[in-house]
Amino acid sequence: MAIVYLSTGSNLGDREAALSQALTALNNQAGKVIRCSSIYETEPWGFNAELNFLNQVLILRTSLTPDMLNATIHGIEKEMGRSRNSPAYESRIIDIDILLYGRQIISREGLLIPHPRLHQRKFVLVPLAEISPGRIHPVLKRKISSLLESVDDECTVRVWKKAAEI
Repeated sequence: MAIVYLSTGSNLGDREAALSQALTALNNQAGKVIRCSSIYETEPWGFNAELNFLNQVLILRTSLTPDMLNATIHGIEKEMGRSRNSPAYESRIIDIDILLYGRQIISREGLLIPHPRLHQRKFVLVPLAEISPGRIHPVLKRKISSLLESVDDECTVRVWKKAAEI
């Protein structure tokens, strides 16, 4: 069994319901979600959009390999109505990213673990630091809390719903 950190986000439709639906689908298809961060409202990263995102980080215990998990995630996104036709950032009903998969480092077409922009994104680092501040980034060899302290991202990230309320 592997411990995996996933980021979920939505800025279309009922954003909170989309995060909840993704969590349920992950529990049913990918393993067991063992911890969730609070839900945060965040500005879009890398593009302009009418609505802000809701973002959350989940810890998943899974027996799936990284490739199987990636395929499962893409299937869940597709089931929920996500289209991956554009190479540019755009609004979406759901986005699920593998942030960390144990201590593995994977770099090949279609699968990069740890997520290559994890350390640049406040909307990922804030919820990740909430649930696992001492976790060490396997490439950068720094704690998540340290990465958050030094991130240049100036996007606003605010609590939407505390984890205890989820």
